[in-house]
Amino acid sequence: MIISPPFLPALTVEALNSNDPSRIDPMMDAVDGFELPHHGIYPIAFDRRWHCGAHLMPRFQNEPVRAIADGEVVAYRVCQKAITDGSKDESGAEALNSNLGFVLLKHSTETGDGRAITFYSLYMHLLDLDGIRRLQPQPNNPPEVGTSMTLPLWLLRPTNGVQVPARQKVYRKDMLGYPGACHGQLHLHFEIFMTEGDFTAWFSQPGHAVQLDNNAPTTPASKDYWGHSYFVIPQGQSFVSVPPEAIGAAAKYFPPLQAGTLPVGSKLYVEAFFHKGQRYTRSWLDRAGTITSLTPVPVPADKDYEYEMYARATALYPQCPSDGYEMLRFGRILTEHANQVAAPPKTWIPVTFEAGKQGYVDISQSTIQKLSDADFPFFMGWQKIQESNTPFSQDGLCDYDELRRIVGVAEDLETPAERLRPEWEQEDKLAAYIQTHPAVREKLRGFICHAPSEWDASGNDARYGRLNDPDGFFGKRKVTDPDGYANFLRFHTQLQFMEQTPLAGGRKFWFFHPLAFVRYFRRCGWLSNPEFKKMFPITALRKKSTFQWVSEPVQPQLNLVENLGVKLNKAMRKFGITTPLRQAAFLGNAMQETQWFRSLAEGAPEYQRYYPWFGRGFLQLTWPDNYVKYWKFDGRQVASTLSGRLHEAAIVSNRMRSNAALMALEAHVPVGMKKWRDDLTEPSIDASDSAGAYWAWSGAARSADQSPVFRRESVQVGNASKPYYSSESFGKVAATVNVGQPSRNFEAINGLQARYQAYVAALLLLTEGVQFPIADGTLKDFPDH
Repeated sequence: MIISPPFLPALTVEALNSNDPSRIDPMMDAVDGFELPHHGIYPIAFDRRWHCGAHLMPRFQNEPVRAIADGEVVAYRVCQKAITDGSKDESGAEALNSNLGFVLLKHSTETGDGRAITFYSLYMHLLDLDGIRRLQPQPNNPPEVGTSMTLPLWLLRPTNGVQVPARQKVYRKDMLGYPGACHGQLHLHFEIFMTEGDFTAWFSQPGHAVQLDNNAPTTPASKDYWGHSYFVIPQGQSFVSVPPEAIGAAAKYFPPLQAGTLPVGSKLYVEAFFHKGQRYTRSWLDRAGTITSLTPVPVPADKDYEYEMYARATALYPQCPSDGYEMLRFGRILTEHANQVAAPPKTWIPVTFEAGKQGYVDISQSTIQKLSDADFPFFMGWQKIQESNTPFSQDGLCDYDELRRIVGVAEDLETPAERLRPEWEQEDKLAAYIQTHPAVREKLRGFICHAPSEWDASGNDARYGRLNDPDGFFGKRKVTDPDGYANFLRFHTQLQFMEQTPLAGGRKFWFFHPLAFVRYFRRCGWLSNPEFKKMFPITALRKKSTFQWVSEPVQPQLNLVENLGVKLNKAMRKFGITTPLRQAAFLGNAMQETQWFRSLAEGAPEYQRYYPWFGRGFLQLTWPDNYVKYWKFDGRQVASTLSGRLHEAAIVSNRMRSNAALMALEAHVPVGMKKWRDDLTEPSIDASDSAGAYWAWSGAARSADQSPVFRRESVQVGNASKPYYSSESFGKVAATVNVGQPSRNFEAINGLQARYQAYVAALLLLTEGVQFPIADGTLKDFPDH
């Protein structure tokens, strides 16, 4: 699942790639700052109407509104001019201060194996065409299809009402317009919601049910996992200063901490995550339902914990380092394989169990529950909000007690004069209350609300009638504002459109705080087959001779994606290749190594000095030492005598530049081992898992995590100069993959230019904010050609 916020402000390379564990998503941090502090509170308005969107406004109005994910247009409306809410301007004329333009998108993607998800995004109050042309010149011949650089033709023509197109595609980062206004207040009203059927299909799917609202969550039977890990530790659990297994060579992994016991009547919730090669934890103590944070900031483990995790797993879990590696990363074993141990091995991790105190706990215990972000754990703030079955449950006003209390507190803070203002102006007091109470604001972001759409005109009188009752918002104002309710409905009806779309009217939906939804699912890292297929560059450079280059069309074998996409995802999840930078670096190499996913085996290998131990798998594991190292990591038994003989033969073959020494040993290699070797070329987990293991032990993630700074270079292809973009950080990854270490001797890397091109193509799909120097030296968010 690839998802972005609806604005993509320009950030520096350093800002985009923060080392701060409290700011692991700088782009979302920047866009969170666009949420207005003075109106448009999610999920309730001052008059107790549901307000299930967020109001966002960037610093500059010419910051484009963008599609957050690939999808289809459900409906849209483009207006030539703004409308009035009845207010007068300085000249006494009606103020054209509100915008009716909107785009409603439907998104369908995947979050895991067999985990399809469908959701909708709404971009409301888009600027009118007159305003757009005053704000930003538009091309004379706009493209039919949208792009990240300009608006398409269909969004530059007035629609004279709501349009429902057939199969109109939109892609992530495509421009949809610019923020307009409502009641003269500049902003974009942004929503994300799911239909009742889609919500049930994802949150309650048999075998994959999410534990939303479950106050006693258990380790799921499903292998669904993404994002951060969570552990629920029960009362009475003991923590030790040093694990009993910390002896000999293992001792260095367990510096002494403190011992203690979790009090009776309490639980400990622990979050664990990795960032830039480090492992961090946060802890909360639950005493009788009152949850208290024990860690104001994330607590780091040993330096370079993740970067060195392969060595740690090999040292602590010699029987099957692969299982140990997953225990260290997830707290459970997600990959099923033939050599899996019967029970998860003991895994001691440092945890803050009391303010200022850390001790080791064995998370392999069945009494400790293991979750991830895929489970929407309640203690991370997620909560379903549904109206009780009251006589007013269908009228569309919010009767949820806590939300009513928040409105009541804010209303009590008003002066008599403030209570005479129009209802939309009184949002200031509610917004100010929430803005000055961070705990309230954070809690609201976790509410998932079952509510009608405010853009559904069907049954407006039934829905809003109570506002006009004697004790309702407008009823209490009859003397000072006798036409308030009629004016409210007249204006609000002009904005509404839902009943004119395929979603129809009279329905309820499940709404999320839209920025919280985007931020959360950006942790997912699972790539659908369509997303994999869009990863490839259009052409690739190849050196034909010393002075001759060719640019060849890239023709990937998409069947390999279809057959191995799930396994590749699982391997990337296992080895922490889940951030956009790591995925782009990994796949940029895998694309070239497999010749654009056309083959999992190296071509014409019989001429190579390492034959028959030629390159296989997604990162083309080569030489017997690497195969043996992978098998031992996977828990397979390889006789030490054979391993030693293969090592010596490889040295001889390499020195003699001949495969004779390795071929002489081939008759002594067991049939079973030959099958293991060939499995790397088959649609099995080995092709992906071996690539992930090589990535882990070679340390490629260190360079992949560095900020990519690009240099525009070119080669002569025929009579034309063909540009490409080099990057030192990725060059080190390519060297690590190709020659086994992060060398700066980039000329020794096979197919380096094609790797660069694949890396850039993957970055464009997976990231946002990366900039490229173009021919005139300026930086753009899209590369030349």
